[in-house]
Amino acid sequence: MNSVADVWDNVLSQLKGELSETTINTWFDELEAVDIQGNTFVLHCSNDFKKRSIETLFMKNIKASLRDIFSMDFEVRILDDVSYAEMNGTAKKQSDRFTSDEFTFDTFVVGPSNKLAYAASVAVAEHPAQNYNPLLIYGDSGLGKTHLIYAIANVIKKNDPHAKIAYVKGDDLTNELVAAIQAGPNKTAEMREKYRQADLLLVDDVQFIAGKKQTQEEFFHTFNNLYESGRQIVLTSDRPPSEMTMLEDRLRTRFEWGLLVDVAPPDFETRLAIVKNKAALLGLELPDKVAVFIAENVTANVRQLEGTINKIMAFKDLLGNEADEETVTRAIQDMIKRSNEYVPTPEAILEYISKYYNLEESIIRGQQRVRDAVAARQIAMYLIRSMTNLSLDDIGKQFDDRDHSTVLYSIKQVEKQMKKDAAFAETVKAIKTNINSRR
Repeated sequence: MNSVADVWDNVLSQLKGELSETTINTWFDELEAVDIQGNTFVLHCSNDFKKRSIETLFMKNIKASLRDIFSMDFEVRILDDVSYAEMNGTAKKQSDRFTSDEFTFDTFVVGPSNKLAYAASVAVAEHPAQNYNPLLIYGDSGLGKTHLIYAIANVIKKNDPHAKIAYVKGDDLTNELVAAIQAGPNKTAEMREKYRQADLLLVDDVQFIAGKKQTQEEFFHTFNNLYESGRQIVLTSDRPPSEMTMLEDRLRTRFEWGLLVDVAPPDFETRLAIVKNKAALLGLELPDKVAVFIAENVTANVRQLEGTINKIMAFKDLLGNEADEETVTRAIQDMIKRSNEYVPTPEAILEYISKYYNLEESIIRGQQRVRDAVAARQIAMYLIRSMTNLSLDDIGKQFDDRDHSTVLYSIKQVEKQMKKDAAFAETVKAIKTNINSRR
């Protein structure tokens, strides 16, 4: 084994003897081996959810495989994108992003899918704590939520260079609180001071504090302190507060005090504008035909569009390839596969779960309370909610016209069970993967 990549290939080969192929494909597909530092094996994972899940569920397996290979114990460290960039010396300080020309309202491409979120963000930036407080922007990953909150900070910092701006991710807030508690009362007081003295508090992916009792307690008091003293709070999440099933009611209510705005995947015209805008910023001459080809084929989110342009730029700089259709096809072939994800129908989900549990669909849809039927029904509701665009009411109609509150309860039960039972969580993920493969 001559490289860290060879070592990782060997680890994966051993894991395939312990874990199912579905498990390997589901959880390890975004892991990349980057370094061996002494007796620490360093991996990188861009997907924060998978990173945390691997650390919780499979770290022992990875360490055991490394022990078999090297006949010694290894620590394993998984880097997120920020830590990976810092390791390579390419990371920007958070405060630099608040004054960067990269994350401004001028560089944000506005379309029907994000027009309201953009307008609300501009209003907050120009008149903090006067219009909408808090402002909560929600939507799927990669649609520009973080860009908007950086743009708000950018304007506020330009208008008042002395403004105190605090930015934190929801999961980092929990980690920071745990570390502060372990370090003692002085560190906890210092953490509170940092957030409660801010003129602008930005919390990215606030949904991650749901279910964390102490974090929610601290954030509740921080929120009240800032709100009552007339400071602006801006939050982002992947869903509206009403769907954060593990969030305390008192926080859910406060999140809804101000304005909730969503961002959706961009339409074709907006995608085309994003492609042209990004290419222009990088000084890349992109023929109209090629720009249209990208906009037609990369449809999932803004991040993938920008990643495509970056990849084309790399082909040009490193290989001397022109930005023609052949080069673009090479650059986006993996993204086309991801962005054209199969969206199953409720019927397809129910059909698979019926076969998996060996139950008639009518039993799953109906009122029977036997254990297998209840489990299958709740998992079906959870997967229909996560894999389709159906509302809670529409999902209820699939199950003998159940009320939306019943559907929400079932989804909450599955989420709770997945958190405390790793085997159950893996079962749900495997079912989801198998449904996605039935296209």
